[in-house]
Amino acid sequence: MNRGFSTGTVISIVRLHFFNTLLRLPIARRLGLADRQHEIERFIKFAMVGALGMVVDLSVLTLSREAFGLPLSVAVGLGFTMAVFSNFTWNRLWTFPESRERALGTQLVQFFIINAIGLGINELVVLGLHPIFGSALPDPPAYLAAKIIAIGIVLFWNYFVNRKWTYKGID
Repeated sequence: MNRGFSTGTVISIVRLHFFNTLLRLPIARRLGLADRQHEIERFIKFAMVGALGMVVDLSVLTLSREAFGLPLSVAVGLGFTMAVFSNFTWNRLWTFPESRERALGTQLVQFFIINAIGLGINELVVLGLHPIFGSALPDPPAYLAAKIIAIGIVLFWNYFVNRKWTYKGID
């Protein structure tokens, strides 16, 4: 006889507690998110898709350099492009499934433009912070610390700008 909670029940309880904790944060109230749990769920899905995109980006970059000997600039561009396609696909299917009713090509172009600007922001943040961190830390920790901050900034850029343009009007 099973007297315990099922795995699904435990996950639901943890998820509910997590979201309730997030919604009590002052910034959540200031941004008007306290009444928009669904939006927070979308943001978390978007971040998870972005984490997968980072794996795709780094994997393609490494494979392109190590297995195929491509120049670094080409390998970086290829990794970025593959990650954008991966992120677009998963966001269209999972994070914003209602968006599938809209034209694929238009959304892809919008998503790519926003991500390309995000790449520029990422570069500026990394190149701007690396010297600061480099004065206290050796590489790779110095550039990795700068990259982590850049990823956080660009996550918010990509989500909110895509939310207002690519996925405009989706509740």
